[in-house]
Amino acid sequence: MSVPVKSLAIVYHSPYGHTAKVAQHIATGAEQVGVRVLAMNIEQIDWEFLDQADAIIFGSPTYMGSITAAFKGFMDSTSKRWRDRLWQGKLAAGFTNSGGLSGDKLSVLQQINLFAMQHGMLWAGLPLSPTGSSEMDLNRLSSCLGLMTQSDNAPIEVTPPQGDLNTAIWFGEYVALLLNKHF
Repeated sequence: MSVPVKSLAIVYHSPYGHTAKVAQHIATGAEQVGVRVLAMNIEQIDWEFLDQADAIIFGSPTYMGSITAAFKGFMDSTSKRWRDRLWQGKLAAGFTNSGGLSGDKLSVLQQINLFAMQHGMLWAGLPLSPTGSSEMDLNRLSSCLGLMTQSDNAPIEVTPPQGDLNTAIWFGEYVALLLNKHF
């Protein structure tokens, strides 16, 4: 008897491409574990896949210490799913990217976490001890609630730094392993 392949949706907003780049690295990590992944910008939501997915990772840039207005619009558009408890019991996680080292990214992860909790989802944080503070280190921004990455004001070809992208791959693997082990 074969075990069905688990599915993971990554839903993000990425006006400049940096958050999309992080989402793709998360997807790479999850796919390495054998999970079926669909990453989607909030402007092109595959609602059927999202509703059927075993896990959803949400991502938004940090703008002025908050999620983007467009991501808030996506969150608001899920009210019928909230009412019908369609996502209850799914695994959830979150990520954010900003130009500043802090940029108040924790506030964004808290907003995404609360959104997932309102849907009755089960939260997966980032249980990876920081390995240092250079741009090559894993979890250099010392986050526990979810994945934080930082992009300089530069083209997506050169930022976020490799350590942040490697952390995104690690995060995708971690969420996929949790999904395969517990769901």
